[in-house]
Amino acid sequence: MEDNTAKPAVLKGGEWLIKESNPAEIFIPEDFSEEHKMVQDMCRQFFNQEVIPALDRIDNKEPGLLISLLLKSGEIGLIGATCPEQYGGSGKDFITGSIIGEVLELNSFGVSFGATKGIGTMPILYFGTEEQRQKYIPKMASGEWKGAYGLTEPNSGSDALGAKTTAILSADGKHYILNGQKCWITNGGFADIYNVFAKIDGDKFTAFIVERGTEGFTQGPEEHKMGIKGSSTVQLYFQNCKVPVENVLGEIGRGHVIAFNILNTGRYILSAGALGCSKRYTSVSVRYAIAREQFKTSIANFGAIKHKLGEMAIRTWVADSALYRTGKMIDDKEAELKAKGESFKKAYLGAAEEYAIECAMLKVFCSEVIDFVVDEGVQIHGGNGFSDEYEISRAYRDSRISRIFEGTNEINRMLIVDMLLKRGMKGALDLKGATVAVSKELMAVPDFGETDNDEPFAKEKKCIANFKKVILIVAGAAIQKLMTNLDKEQEILMNIADTLIDTYNAESALLRAIKLTDNYGAAATSLQTDMMRTYVFDAADRINKNANDAVNAFADGDELRLMQMAIKRFTRAGPFNTKAARRRIADKMIEENGYCF
Repeated sequence: MEDNTAKPAVLKGGEWLIKESNPAEIFIPEDFSEEHKMVQDMCRQFFNQEVIPALDRIDNKEPGLLISLLLKSGEIGLIGATCPEQYGGSGKDFITGSIIGEVLELNSFGVSFGATKGIGTMPILYFGTEEQRQKYIPKMASGEWKGAYGLTEPNSGSDALGAKTTAILSADGKHYILNGQKCWITNGGFADIYNVFAKIDGDKFTAFIVERGTEGFTQGPEEHKMGIKGSSTVQLYFQNCKVPVENVLGEIGRGHVIAFNILNTGRYILSAGALGCSKRYTSVSVRYAIAREQFKTSIANFGAIKHKLGEMAIRTWVADSALYRTGKMIDDKEAELKAKGESFKKAYLGAAEEYAIECAMLKVFCSEVIDFVVDEGVQIHGGNGFSDEYEISRAYRDSRISRIFEGTNEINRMLIVDMLLKRGMKGALDLKGATVAVSKELMAVPDFGETDNDEPFAKEKKCIANFKKVILIVAGAAIQKLMTNLDKEQEILMNIADTLIDTYNAESALLRAIKLTDNYGAAATSLQTDMMRTYVFDAADRINKNANDAVNAFADGDELRLMQMAIKRFTRAGPFNTKAARRRIADKMIEENGYCF
């Protein structure tokens, strides 16, 4: 059942940059309810028993296998888990959807599942008419019908609004006649329902529901891909394709609203799948390192291997912390909006839009974490990692698409800064006031990041507060100096985005470490504290470099020297033995035979 109980107001999207978060109020994976754990166990059982043994056969495109597994996932309630009950779903919360996405991971099955559950279903669920929802959603939630999403075209990849597919109203007013082409369409070869975007009268970007078998609608042959080989990826062709007028999805000329809103949560769910892969292949690498012997000992005993394993665990744990922190904020915002009387549609879309910045940050970070994990996994496997006899080889190929899916990481980095600045200009965030306060602080006597406060985690708290000051200094100066030309300085935007991502992740890790320590004690959570402290320590260096790269690109003279001094002052993290911390983390995983955090 959906929980319509009013929840306390949560921080607005991007507000973490200028306000503190209370560790007791954030959500961490250790907060999963019994119902969450039941869904997780059911999903794991399905994945381990049905999907994993079939992955090779799926990648070899055994006829009907992928479709049959999608149907099974629908029959046990995974596809419709977060759909409202009135449309054949279970009405579970956003966290439940996150768990399902994480467990099913990013592989040929998980990508196909995600396309049906997400971009295949959500546009109709949240933008369709009641008649459209009643017609399509129950069969999609059950897995009987599979969905796909037709946005990308050969000449309009990241520039979605540059699409050339046209739609013209027929003379009798009963159909729109579509002409054009779409490419890289996941599930395109077997889907029953396609959400397709075209321009009416050459400029009104609009979405349409197109059913398989519609006159004038055909699909091309399967693409031969580097990874996720078993997923269906084809081109779609529309040649005087007759789509009934009642299949217009949403408002005419407002297709961009559908496209961009669906991408917000699509990025989040992709992040969950990448997180699941990171956990799995960290474990795979741990077990291989234990079993593999060189120089008469397990390679897991080598410091260089422990460094790799420890870093894989740290980045994965930080991603875990940031993902579920964000997921619960989305959940709570949706509940807040429902309590104010908003429909399920407006509540969901409003919550997703509110945290679009955080979803974009997660997409960049989690996709790069899984790439790091599988790359290091191949290295740990050595020559065997280059052989298809070992599963790390497939994981390496499958992971690469995650940095391209749901908007490339370059596009997302620029969106992060753009969305944040727009929220500031609209008054949704008091970025100007926060920037002025930091500027005044620069005139005070510096304390070089040190603190006499013996409160637990005081140094880490101060580090993260200072990281936020660096962002405000650099972004504020960039806006003042470059003004309307800032959007053309993509390198600077990406520098700022990376400081934002590192800061949000570091704060998420700190909040989780504090909450765990408060709940279970310092001794029981010392390794989690190690992971947080190592990430914060390393983030300080990355933030220092990104901030300096940015200011060096637009400032000079006294202005540059002042900002460089401020960056140095606010990125001092103090001494911390990261080598020893990584070894402790790796030793625990070696003892437990896999990722155990």
